[in-house]
Amino acid sequence: MTREGQTFAGESLAARYASFVKLPHTLFALPFAGTGAIVASYLYPGEVTVMAAVWIVLAFTAARFAAMGFNRIVDREFDAANPRTRARELPAGKLSVPQATAAVLVAGVVFIAAAFQLNPLCGWLSPLALGWTFFYSYTKRFTAAAHLVLGFSLSIAPVGAYLAIAGEWSEPWWALLVLSAGVTFWTAGFDTIYALQDIDFDRDTGLRSIPARLGVQKSLTVARLLHLGSVSCFLAIAAFRLFPVGWLYAAAVGVMGGLLLIEHRVVAKTQDVLTIDRAFFRLNVLVSTSFFALTLLDRLLLA
Repeated sequence: MTREGQTFAGESLAARYASFVKLPHTLFALPFAGTGAIVASYLYPGEVTVMAAVWIVLAFTAARFAAMGFNRIVDREFDAANPRTRARELPAGKLSVPQATAAVLVAGVVFIAAAFQLNPLCGWLSPLALGWTFFYSYTKRFTAAAHLVLGFSLSIAPVGAYLAIAGEWSEPWWALLVLSAGVTFWTAGFDTIYALQDIDFDRDTGLRSIPARLGVQKSLTVARLLHLGSVSCFLAIAAFRLFPVGWLYAAAVGVMGGLLLIEHRVVAKTQDVLTIDRAFFRLNVLVSTSFFALTLLDRLLLA
């Protein structure tokens, strides 16, 4: 069986668990969690500490592990039937369901504990955040809007990191909602592209997705509109001074737009599964990491 992209070779338990949750995909949203902490630091500079950063990274990584692991458990029968995913750890027998369940439970406890280490607000909100990410795993069974549910799940990262530093909601109140919407639309857009790989399988099994419902070309149009919405949200942060960012932040939005344009051009030229998977991973990691790096430079150099 062919090994999926962003997984690890080797049979050690650590390698199997890392592949089980596609650990490299942590690089998608973790930089945006860092962005949330950065924009909070304008008003709460004294709350940015090394330990706060450690707890934020630990909380995010544990939450993502729990959410992805739960998804793998819930979808294990679909994964076994899909030629693209039948080599995953549960259908291939590399991990047992009890092993997977134990790991999800431990990761969930670590996430909640780390959230309480940040502040009480994050702690009490953490079970709700975890519950929402678990809920996503069922949405493809009844709605093609599952991509947006996933997007909102990832958008919890920057909002949670902001609250970890600030300990309270943003002012104006809609600033965090715009930040959240930017991540939601970005994620939903690339997840729509990713779902092109399974369009036939989803239709045959009754799973819901935008590609299964609309077909390839209309789905690519939807993904473009979602990414346009994402860039617009991030640009609105600078245009309306929702956070006191400078021109390097604006440059980050420009780089994001350029990378997404490249992604759409690559995908439009091919329906090859391997090409889609590589474009999905590499370009979107570049989107999030470059956005974080330029936003951090903006904060350090221009504030």
